[in-house]
Amino acid sequence: MKKVEELIQQNSGTIIDVRSYGEFMAGSVAGAINIALNEIPERLEELKNLPSPLILCCASGNRSGQAEHFLSEQGVACYNGGSWLELNYYKSQNIL
Repeated sequence: MKKVEELIQQNSGTIIDVRSYGEFMAGSVAGAINIALNEIPERLEELKNLPSPLILCCASGNRSGQAEHFLSEQGVACYNGGSWLELNYYKSQNIL
């Protein structure tokens, strides 16, 4: 997780929240892009064109882990960032 924390503190890459739109709207990491897990295969080209690496998050790290597995197989540089709350914490540390 140290690598993810460093990437966020350096504002490197793109944070992708793979939760549903409803979950995302209830709270998310500032600047994150919402692409639900089930949309990832059809939005693969879009994901490949985002600043890398992709930092994936969800509620617990389970769905972002699935997304990481799929995207890694497609040659996309990405990390499972786990819970969006944890990423939000890292991001808030960067602001202070």
